[in-house]
Amino acid sequence: MSAEASQTAPEQELAGKVAIVTGGSRGIGNAICLELARNGAAVAVNYRRSADKAREVVEQIEAMGGRGLAVQANVASFDDAQNMVDTVIKEFGGLHILVNNAGINRDRVIWKMSEEEWDEVISIDLKGVFNYIRAAAPVFKEQKYGKIVNVTSINGLRGKFGQSNYTAAKGGVNTLTKTVARELGRSSVNVNAIAPGLIETDMVKEAPENVRQMALNEIVLGRLGTPQEVAWIVTFLCSEKSRHLTGQIINVDGGQYL
Repeated sequence: MSAEASQTAPEQELAGKVAIVTGGSRGIGNAICLELARNGAAVAVNYRRSADKAREVVEQIEAMGGRGLAVQANVASFDDAQNMVDTVIKEFGGLHILVNNAGINRDRVIWKMSEEEWDEVISIDLKGVFNYIRAAAPVFKEQKYGKIVNVTSINGLRGKFGQSNYTAAKGGVNTLTKTVARELGRSSVNVNAIAPGLIETDMVKEAPENVRQMALNEIVLGRLGTPQEVAWIVTFLCSEKSRHLTGQIINVDGGQYL
């Protein structure tokens, strides 16, 4: 057998790994779940309300011969995060990958934003990331292995009119990523983030045409990104090909932030 033939097939480079993907039932999260499974990982799909869609993702994973599990949990809940990590380890026998993808937006200019709109976004988009990292970190530290990928946004790297809550949360995730990378680095845990630009999700498809056009005018490649293109980068960051990469914020935006 040749050296090339003896190597693990690229599509199975995550064989034997177990992943949690928060907000995995729809959009970018859906694509990430399927791509990780396509590459051999067992995938736990976190959802809060979209039970049917989460089950559909699990069915798609199982149809390709993989292992999937749908787990309902509110990412803003510290206890829910710990319970999900415990459930996944019990079901799949371990945990190696954490993708913090869940997020919401409640856009409003600062002088009209309510306390509830501020708190809800911060609780899910920032505290939710902390909750899952906090639950997974002891596991990764003990086994001296882990991959954490946080899905943030280019708007966490710049100001965005009408998004003070969202940009504050995503900016916090960016610096949280760098801090946790420092704290877990000696345990061989890679911690990175991706910052998508405008991605062609169902929500974006329903946005007013002028909003879409404004974004397109910023993107040097002249088109919106796709969830699959984000999923490819996440999968790379979860693989051994990225083992010397940590604490990085990688823009997946077609040059929108240039």
